[in-house]
Amino acid sequence: MKTSTKRTLIAAAISSACLLTAMPSYAEGEFTANAGVSSNYIWRGLTQTTNEAAVQGGIDYSHESGFYAGTWASNVQYEADDEYSYEHDMYFGFAGEKDGISYDFGYLYYNYDDEANFDFAEVYGSVGMGGLSLTVYLLAHTEADESGEQDFGFAQASYTSVDYAFEVLNGTELGLHVGYHEGDFAEAFNGVEGYVDYGVSIAKDGFSFAITGTDLDDTGADNLDNDAVKFTVGYSMDFQL
Repeated sequence: MKTSTKRTLIAAAISSACLLTAMPSYAEGEFTANAGVSSNYIWRGLTQTTNEAAVQGGIDYSHESGFYAGTWASNVQYEADDEYSYEHDMYFGFAGEKDGISYDFGYLYYNYDDEANFDFAEVYGSVGMGGLSLTVYLLAHTEADESGEQDFGFAQASYTSVDYAFEVLNGTELGLHVGYHEGDFAEAFNGVEGYVDYGVSIAKDGFSFAITGTDLDDTGADNLDNDAVKFTVGYSMDFQL
């Protein structure tokens, strides 16, 4: 699942699968595209491809006013021969900076195969200062059906993350991340209860390397290894359209 395009590459590399998307510029009416590959698709600490490689890419529009919109896609697989094969995200938002404080607010829709019947959307907000940022995602709506005592209502699931990114040497960026995912819908989608994820990443010239983990226990031989520390490498390219 792709986060807002206003996140830096380093923060996104750890906290979501948007390991391949750089920050767009703000020339008036600018379109950009991105494409890349990754050895694993990690979203909020969990693999979205049963620890296999992913090919990802998208198109973004940004305006000097701070408005942006875009779309992004990736292959996904949560178990062998399952009904999920792709993820297609659409998003829009408004971002900027004032008095040294950056901000970003928007809407993000996650679309999957029709058979999956699990499309959902989140609203998000982020504030930052320097390399430090705090981001909150809230469940907006979903087509998935509730069962039992589940509540898939607005803001009944959330993801909160704190990220810190800084330059260490000649344009090389180091990022630190910790996040917490919880709520009935988060549990239904991920198959696990509320959990903490964390990571460290390094990126330069389109190349990235991330080490991520969670506080989850092993759930058995499911090829997900949610309890294991994961090492992910990726490369991305950006294009002016």
